[in-house]
Amino acid sequence: MKKLLSGNEAIAYGAYHAGIRVAAAYPGTPSTEILENLARYKDIHAQWSTNEKVAFEVALGACYAGVRTLVSMKHVGLNVAADPFMAASVTGVRGGLVVVSADDPGIHSSQGEQDNRYYAIFAKVPMLEPSDSQEAYDMMPLAFEISERFDTPVMLRSTTRVSHAKTVVDINRERPSKLPEAVFRREMSKFVALPVNARRRQLLALQRMEKLAEYAESCSLNYIIRGSQELGIIASGIAFNYAREIFPEASFLKLGMSYPLPKKLIGCFAQEVKRLIVVEELEPFLEEQIKAMGLTVEGKSFVPRSGELSSGLLRTVAQKNGLLPLTENKPLALLADDLQNLPKRPPLLCPGCPHTGLFFILSSYGLRKGGADGSELGPVITGDIGCYTLAAYPCLSAMDTCACMGAGIGEALGMEKAGLKNKLVAVIGDSTFLHSGITSLLNAVYNKSSITVVVLDNRTTAMTGHQQHPGTGFTAQGEPAMAVDIVALAKSCGVANASEVSAFDIRALRMAVKEAINNPELVVLVVRGDCAAIARKKIEPMFVEQEKCVNCGVCLSLGCAALQKGNQKTQINAQLCNGCTLCQQLCSPQAIKPLHAQEGLNA
Repeated sequence: MKKLLSGNEAIAYGAYHAGIRVAAAYPGTPSTEILENLARYKDIHAQWSTNEKVAFEVALGACYAGVRTLVSMKHVGLNVAADPFMAASVTGVRGGLVVVSADDPGIHSSQGEQDNRYYAIFAKVPMLEPSDSQEAYDMMPLAFEISERFDTPVMLRSTTRVSHAKTVVDINRERPSKLPEAVFRREMSKFVALPVNARRRQLLALQRMEKLAEYAESCSLNYIIRGSQELGIIASGIAFNYAREIFPEASFLKLGMSYPLPKKLIGCFAQEVKRLIVVEELEPFLEEQIKAMGLTVEGKSFVPRSGELSSGLLRTVAQKNGLLPLTENKPLALLADDLQNLPKRPPLLCPGCPHTGLFFILSSYGLRKGGADGSELGPVITGDIGCYTLAAYPCLSAMDTCACMGAGIGEALGMEKAGLKNKLVAVIGDSTFLHSGITSLLNAVYNKSSITVVVLDNRTTAMTGHQQHPGTGFTAQGEPAMAVDIVALAKSCGVANASEVSAFDIRALRMAVKEAINNPELVVLVVRGDCAAIARKKIEPMFVEQEKCVNCGVCLSLGCAALQKGNQKTQINAQLCNGCTLCQQLCSPQAIKPLHAQEGLNA
């Protein structure tokens, strides 16, 4: 049976047919769809965990019990999960454990484009890299076999283009009819990482890598495609596809298992060609290792070290460096000059977003502009990862920092303890708060902080596509679950001043923010309102009565895409308006009204 699948869908299919019993993840682009697809199968347990570290620990426990397990996350998520990831390399596994890291070259939806291939070296684990959806599907059973054969977690590294591009996949397997039951056999020397055990297991991990290096030489995922001897190209992952497209006559060494490297195979391939190059995205991961073997090889002297690679970009740099003849033909992808001519569209919060009112109030609270001495006045707003980072852009301009999941609360505390005189407001989403904000809040309580923490509770993990979390009341597989009460949780952490306010009542929200910022103690304010993409059209759209509009522009300061400047006065696009009423509440002339009122005026 053939299906058109994205790489993430193919990974899910492959893992299911390989016989997994447990899957855990935290949503993050470009990895999200892996768990979403696995959650459709009711004969496995698939869960959104509170964060990537917890997801990894769930997977580790399941594999210790002897069942095949998958854990997936985006590249920066592996930073969060690094502690159990390193521990898993030392303890080894029982059932197969595959760790999917989806990297984001080009930083399409991340705070960085780190190259997670180095994690394989760091943790001393084997790594596989699919080039398309078919390979993503085919690699899964082999990944579990390698894991169980060599007593190791296996890292499968995808990238945005592999994860999201769709190619035809031959679904040529079925899920095993009988799978091993979960059984835990005690083995203290293996599973209890006391120093005396860890030292011995560390030596075993080194020996394991030697055996895996031998295995890599004959692994079916590593193979030579012979072409012209003038040019030999070593590539893995999506870069292999780009290189094959641009250099159809060249010889290739395709590395599907890219760590540990098959050194003998690489040496033989190098002898067959006159010029050897490596084509890879981001860091010179392969190039540096091949150079360390004493071979003459090129790569990052012309292939960019940052940004996403493409066939068009590769053709351009190949022509500039004499690898291809100069032609009048444009590269297959758009050039930078072409992109400059495209119309600009600034990133905005969705119309009716529950975050809009809060950031409108924060942007106008006190003075947010620089003082005469260059200092910053008004509250400093430390942000976090989520949709609300869009509030950093004009016209709201109401976010001053954004580093990583859960960092905003800790950053505000650090500024406070450094002696900053400004009021400090840490803004964090509900999913991010449950991911890694709770420990930061406990730290703020413990260290006697007086910052204001605002939890934007839209009851979903919005930016990655509305996944469930412990505060939504449902599991990844759609089953009802307990919903965490964030106000009660904050109080249990020792916050005396914790309360909730509606995101769409601008007067109550303004008063709550003012009281919170002026309170000399630590305050947690939960701003509650459903995500606009989920609650679409629950309320009637608005319109502007042109005769009453005085063109003051106050409503436009919300930054709502539904509010548009007409020839003379503001207008509302009813197709975009979500009827949140924030603009109506701000309109002193009362020119903004529900759409049905327009019918009465026209009658």
